[in-house]
Formats: sequence, C-alpha cells, structure tokens
Amino acid sequence: MFTHTSRLQFEAKPEKPDAHCARKLQELIGGAYGEMTVTMQYLFQGWNCRMEGKYKDLIMDVATEEIGDVEMLATMVARLLEGAPAETTAAMVEDDPVVAAIIGGMDPQQAIVSGGGPTLSDSNGVPWNGRYIVASGNLLADFRANVAAEAQGRLQTARLYNMTDDPGVRDMLKFNLARDTVHQNMWLAAIEELQEDGLESAVAPSALFDEEYREHAGTIWHLSDGKAGAEGRWAVGPPRRSRIHCCTRPARRTSD
Repeated sequence: MFTHTSRLQFEAKPEKPDAHCARKLQELIGGAYGEMTVTMQYLFQGWNCRMEGKYKDLIMDVATEEIGDVEMLATMVARLLEGAPAETTAAMVEDDPVVAAIIGGMDPQQAIVSGGGPTLSDSNGVPWNGRYIVASGNLLADFRANVAAEAQGRLQTARLYNMTDDPGVRDMLKFNLARDTVHQNMWLAAIEELQEDGLESAVAPSALFDEEYREHAGTIWHLSDGKAGAEGRWAVGPPRRSRIHCCTRPARRTSD
C-alpha cells in the first residue's frame, strides 16, 4: 500500500520559465536511466523478492523514495513550462527563426498531449518503456544493475546541472546528485553483504560451476590486437574475494 502527501522530497521552484530546460529534464523522468526506470525497477525487484528481511526492506525503501523523485521532477518541469512557450519562442525567433523552430520551445507533446506539463517520455519525446527495467529475481545480478542505473542517472544529472544556470533548477539537481551518490554506495554495500552473508559468490548465479567448461572460465583470449589488456587484474584469475570459494558458497560471516 502506498500513501501520498503533497510535500515534495525537495522543493522544485525554478527562478523563471524555461521550456528548453523542461524538455531536457524529461530525460531524468522518462529516459532509459531516469527516475521512472529506477522506480519500477526497484518496485518489481522488491515484489519479486521472496526473502523477507533487510534486503527486501532496502529495495522497497529506495523504490518508494524514487516515486517521490518522479513527482519532484514532474513538478519542476510543469513549473518551468508555466508561461514559457511564448516567451522563449518569441525571443529565439527574433534572433534566428530556424533555431527557434528546432530548439526554441518545448517538446510539442508537452503542449499537445499534456497541456503544458510533463510527459512520461525522454528528452526527445520517446515514451518510457518497461523494457528498461531489470528485475531478474537474483539479488546479486539485480543489485549490480542498480549500481549501473544510479551511476548513469548521476552522470546525466551532472550534465544537466552544467547545462542550466537557473538557481532553482540547480538547487534541486544538487539534491538529486546527493541521493544518487548514497544509492550507489548502498547497492555496492549490499553486494558485499550478500557475499559476506553467504548468499552469493562473486559470480551470479552462484551455481553450475561444476557443469561449466572450467578450462574456459579463467583466461583472457586476446581477440583484440591491443596488448595491454593482459596487464589488468582481471587477467590473473577470479576476484580475490572469491578465489577460495569460486565453486562453493562463501563462508558465512561470524560475529566478533
């Protein structure tokens, strides 16, 4: 069950309307690594997790937070669009009608479909797609996907931060950056804890090691003509954490 309160996680008040900025922020709502993706990814991971306890609670907690992120960004987009189209387009037309026609205003669907509000789409107006999400039922594989999603989301947020000088928009994006930081660290810590708790090895899934062709499981093939690849840590066997237990579950951590 979910409940709703009208208080935003972080205030979303731009200094002035800006339809172009509103369109770019759509990427953080409905892009492949936007907040809608991580919201649904974490929700379905949580609903799919049959193991009650800390891992399920973590997933559902972050998932619920991400719902609020979607609302916060949607509110910012709506406020950026208030009064923006006519002003932005008029100013751009004065300088260059071609530029105005291409980038001067909002996504046409923001005017035609949503009546001057956000849409569930990316910055090019491409609708959000449920195929963006990863919810496999394997916690280790899912948590690794979560780290990647938060890393890509933070990268895009940082780029958008540098594309605007609106203090209100930047203030909100600084909040987003901080939450993307903590979420990456949380998923990385959860990956370590899965292995310490003996639930997973370094390789997901932690099964079928005896069935795989072991002669192919520990070598780099040098299929590229670059020679430096063999100098990396990855060229000398499995990760250190999993060397002893590469074919078995890691030992469960004991208390001090």
